[in-house]
Parts: sequence; structure tokens; C-alpha cells
Amino acid sequence: MLIDIALDAVGTDKAPEAEIRGAILACRALPVRVHLVGPEAELRDLLDEHLDNEDLPIVIHHASERIGMEEKAAHAVRTKKDSSMRVGLKMVREGAVAGFVTAGNTGAAMATAKMVLGALPGVDRPALATPMPSSTGNPCVLLDVGANVDCKPHNLEQLLAACSRSTHRASVCCRSARKRARATT
Repeated sequence: MLIDIALDAVGTDKAPEAEIRGAILACRALPVRVHLVGPEAELRDLLDEHLDNEDLPIVIHHASERIGMEEKAAHAVRTKKDSSMRVGLKMVREGAVAGFVTAGNTGAAMATAKMVLGALPGVDRPALATPMPSSTGNPCVLLDVGANVDCKPHNLEQLLAACSRSTHRASVCCRSARKRARATT
């Protein structure tokens, strides 16, 4: 079974070349279906050029606007209703994909995610979270990664609670994955 992931196809400085190549590499190596989000005609031409008739699980979803790295997050989120970030995050909200990846404007991604997906109850500020590999094999969730530079004590309490929930889920997922891996070897 493939895992559906949306990818902001116009997030990097070298977009969409890097995103298309990354999507192709991921689909060759992982059980994923990548949903490229961005200007359809531009993405289709470049994807066809790189695929050379290879049949990979890559789908394109049109978004007519992109948010640049230099743009102010609040302004971009308010004015760009058809941005690749907003379209991709709406796909998450609607359950069409399991996750969203962007290498674009972090502030805009955070603001768009909070607006489209909402926040956990009792958490004022969104935070970035990433699983971190460790030498012990135990899951580690790194939360925030600099997204909030002026936290107050109650914000930190909220982030600790969110991290606690995320770490528990990551631990359960990692244990299940290890069991499945052992069962297939």
C-alpha cells in the first residue's frame, strides 16, 4: 500500500527541478505516491521530460500561486488563496494525503498550516516537529527547531505537552514498524 504525500513543487530556489527529481527518487525507493502541487503545465512538461515513459506514482495538483522566500508570511497567507502551500495543506485536511512537505518559506508554511489545519487544543503557537534518528534506535522527536524565538513560559509548557504526545505516537509507530520488519525477515 502506498502512502500519499503532497510536495510543494515550487518551494526551493531551484524549483521545480529539485522537487521533481526528489519525487522521482522517492517513488523509486519508497512505498509512496507523491502529489506534486504547483503550476500544472510547468510541472507536467518537466515531469514528462524526466520520466522518459517510466510509470511512477506521481500525481500533479494545480496551484496557480507560489510563496517566495522573501515574502512576509502573514501577507502571503492572506493574499495567496491558491498557493501551493495552501492547496497541499488542504489536501491534508481533507484526508487526500497523509502529509505535506515543503522546502519553502518556513514562516508562511507555519502560518498556512495553522490557518488550514488548526492547532492542537490549548496550544497557542504551532511548532515544527521532526523525527530524529538516534544511535540507540529509540525514536526522538525534535520539536520547534527555532520556529518560535520569543516563547513565554506557558508557550514552553504547551510545546512540552505537544512533544509528549508526538513522542508517544512516534514510539508506537516505530515499535510497530520494527515488529513488521522482523516479521518479514
